[in-house]
Amino acid sequence: MRRQACFVGLVLCGMLTTTACAAPPLNEAPEGFVALFNGDDLDGWWGLGTTHYRKYRNLSGDRLAKMRADSRADVNKHWRVESGELVNDGEGLYLTTNKFYRDFELRLQYKTVAGADSGVYLRGIPQVQIWDTTEAGGKWKIGADKGSGGLWNNPKGAHGKDPLAHADKPFGQWNNLRITMVGSYVNVTLNGQHVVKDAKLSNYFERDKPVPADGPIQLQTHGGEIRWRNVFIREIGADEANAYLAGLDTESYRSIFNGKDFTGWAGPTERNAVVDGAIHSSRGTIYTAERYEDFVIKFEFKLPPGGNNGLAIRYPGEGDTAYVGMCELQVLDNTHPAYAKLKPHQFHGSAYGMAPALRGYLRKPGEWNYQTVTVRGHRVIVELNGAVITDADLSKVDPKTFMYKAAKFKGRMRTEGHFGLAGHGKPIAYRNLYIKPLD
Repeated sequence: MRRQACFVGLVLCGMLTTTACAAPPLNEAPEGFVALFNGDDLDGWWGLGTTHYRKYRNLSGDRLAKMRADSRADVNKHWRVESGELVNDGEGLYLTTNKFYRDFELRLQYKTVAGADSGVYLRGIPQVQIWDTTEAGGKWKIGADKGSGGLWNNPKGAHGKDPLAHADKPFGQWNNLRITMVGSYVNVTLNGQHVVKDAKLSNYFERDKPVPADGPIQLQTHGGEIRWRNVFIREIGADEANAYLAGLDTESYRSIFNGKDFTGWAGPTERNAVVDGAIHSSRGTIYTAERYEDFVIKFEFKLPPGGNNGLAIRYPGEGDTAYVGMCELQVLDNTHPAYAKLKPHQFHGSAYGMAPALRGYLRKPGEWNYQTVTVRGHRVIVELNGAVITDADLSKVDPKTFMYKAAKFKGRMRTEGHFGLAGHGKPIAYRNLYIKPLD
């Protein structure tokens, strides 16, 4: 029946007008997407090279406007719109979106020529590679023989640097590129083949840090003409992003919260609550009845404005986990004006008082965040919304950098204990808590 239906559909299409059966009009975004290129002009774009994000992302409105305006002469020299296609001559600055994007799905088509070298910068970071993959192109020694679509600026041997398949079409044909990015994780599909799967994009400008939480899309071009069309983007919301991150690793985890009550938990549970399938942690430290040595825990949490809480790591069952446990990992709306004078060791994700976390990766208060914490030996790794914001071995952190004398953190060398939630006032919601003990 399916073949017959398909055949009937083809016959009917043949009987209908050409307009009814034609491909969708150029540069008209499908449902859920918006067009970054309108098919007529360069509205919404400016020019930028391979430029460190610190040079533009925090500029005042006037200074950024001037930087964009100054780029127009170069953009107009090397870019043009021709028959609904965006064309670059192989030189000049790269087209850069005015808007910054966080998590997204990007779809576009491109067509290039022999010798050309190009790519797509994600949040201003190079890049999903596009190039001449023939031997005549002269770049097989640096990976062109493997095809386009890889995260070429990732370190040698890193996951995603080389595409999983050679999926390029011959010169003169349009290639279909689909890129999704959640946190630092990138997936690339080229002409229907999944060429990069769940790979972290390395921060080209600061190798020891994750890529920024948001940034512009850039169309990089050099070495030969490249044409672009049907450039569409869909922003990915918190729920979809969290579902993706939760699916990255599902092996051997078990739930530590049943979504209904505090079965399996101890401590002052009566001072806290379960509401709509989530623990609302507000007062005192509640903790799992089970104790753990090394483990990975993953969960979602939602902060109210000014919310303050913490994760009790290897908690002994009494006392202040920041000092008697291995540590307290901050859960905090550090964007709130009340916390404008925080010290680095107090930001969200920090091992309180001992090891600071990177800022800028929390979602807005009221949105669900996704976090993974890995505890192995004395090392703690915190990944927030797909970006590692803390990676510290508490046995090796210089005590001179602590907020207080090292003797105050007497539990930091603990090797086992409970996992808990330390409430400090406003209720913080936690849901979908899963833990995986490590060997």
